[in-house]
Amino acid sequence: MKIGKGEIIFAVIAVLFVASFFYGMAANPGSEFGGADGAAEGVITDVTGGYEPWVDNMGFEPPGGETESLLFALQAAIGAVIIGYFFGYYKGKGRSD
Repeated sequence: MKIGKGEIIFAVIAVLFVASFFYGMAANPGSEFGGADGAAEGVITDVTGGYEPWVDNMGFEPPGGETESLLFALQAAIGAVIIGYFFGYYKGKGRSD
């Protein structure tokens, strides 16, 4: 089996991603990961003083933290399927050419 240039680049990116994840965990032990939305709202409140969101949950709020985590995981899974589809498509296209 011949390893192509694309597979090597993907492997390097995957190793860098995993290494940065573990580096972040080791550099900040006991920290909680918050979303960018909450951090952005905090910064905007600090800068402007009286910030009020002009869109409120768009009519849906998940009933609990588990549901919110489930929706986030579902979003990540759908993104992974789309990325995997395109990797498979272009790999298959390369074989047929």
